[in-house]
Amino acid sequence: MGSLPDRAATAAKLASLADDIRACRACARHLPLGPRPVFRAAATARVLIAGQAPGTRVHETGIPWNDPSGERLRRWLGLSADVFYDETRIAVVPMGFCYPGRLPRGGDAPPRPECAPLWRARLLALLPELRLTLLVGSYAIADALGPGPMTAQVRRFRALLPGRCALPHPSWRTLAWERRNPWFAEELLPTMRTALATALDGEIRRDPALVEIA
Repeated sequence: MGSLPDRAATAAKLASLADDIRACRACARHLPLGPRPVFRAAATARVLIAGQAPGTRVHETGIPWNDPSGERLRRWLGLSADVFYDETRIAVVPMGFCYPGRLPRGGDAPPRPECAPLWRARLLALLPELRLTLLVGSYAIADALGPGPMTAQVRRFRALLPGRCALPHPSWRTLAWERRNPWFAEELLPTMRTALATALDGEIRRDPALVEIA
């Protein structure tokens, strides 16, 4: 942990970079709803949630994971909303900061390729306290771990923890996947929650309603 002057300098750089990201228009002409970067980060964050890109509801509200997928992710993590959205402890930095639109055959389009090279490494470099990174969905998993079947990457959790953990995207589409892979709820989630609590120094205030897996 750095000294107070070092942490203050990092926080100032992070605030300046966040302003630049929010003003970004690099791929505006490709975004059907226009630019609205959605992310959360503080220099004191201990946990990073790396997802895909905002959906329409997140774009409308400007609140990350403010949709049914986010509710399911919080159930997986066993976290109440007040902890999940405490950016001093948990950073949310997706692969793409703006809603990318829909694919012609349905489903959200991939994160815009311009976004991560412009901003992501610079932002993560200003999060020196990170202890655990949760890679949520195939785009974040592939970026951090390289190509490979999603299930195989997720099942590597014992080798990746305590520093990283891959998770499928928590949309309704993974309900059948969970039924086919009972080890996810029985083995991965308890192990990941222990690593999460350790990363946050035992500060988690759990909501009992969110601990049980739906």
